[in-house]
Amino acid sequence: MDKKIKQIFYLALSLLTLVSGYFYLRYAYKVSDTTPFTQEIVLIILGTVATVFITAMLLNQQTAVEIEKEQNIKFLDLKARTYEKLLDLMEKMSLVENFSDAELTNLQFITHRLAIVASPDVLNEYQNFLQVISKISADNSFSGDAELLSEALGALTIQIRQDLIGNRRSSRFTDQQIRKIITSNSFRSSAIQHD
Repeated sequence: MDKKIKQIFYLALSLLTLVSGYFYLRYAYKVSDTTPFTQEIVLIILGTVATVFITAMLLNQQTAVEIEKEQNIKFLDLKARTYEKLLDLMEKMSLVENFSDAELTNLQFITHRLAIVASPDVLNEYQNFLQVISKISADNSFSGDAELLSEALGALTIQIRQDLIGNRRSSRFTDQQIRKIITSNSFRSSAIQHD
């Protein structure tokens, strides 16, 4: 809200300057009526001031848009790296016979990182994923129900993908088709692991 008030203040100040400058230059134009070329010089000054004013306003707005764009890119990069760390840790934990306390600590810290960057849908699905992990990893391994783990990881992956891509539409697939593809890939990878 403070930013809007500041913008309104600057806009009002600029408008006041423009109006008072207009009346001053109009007065100068009338006074310079008797001197040759003075009116043209006043018009050049008026045009230059208007050009500088408009350019300054456009550059100020462009700078704000560029800063916001850069912040969004950095946030998306942080989000993607956090999701990648989570998936890497899940892969590492699933490959060992018994995972250590260090890996559980890493999982806790990734949970805190997710709380900072993840969307509410991802956080909700992550909670479901953690419940599945707690059910099948009583002995510090994922040797329990691997199919249940793959299903939970697939559901989490769907939410992560949606969070990273956003509302962009794929021209070939609907959201429901994408969900089916990801889920079927999770089940296939689980079946391959058991064979």
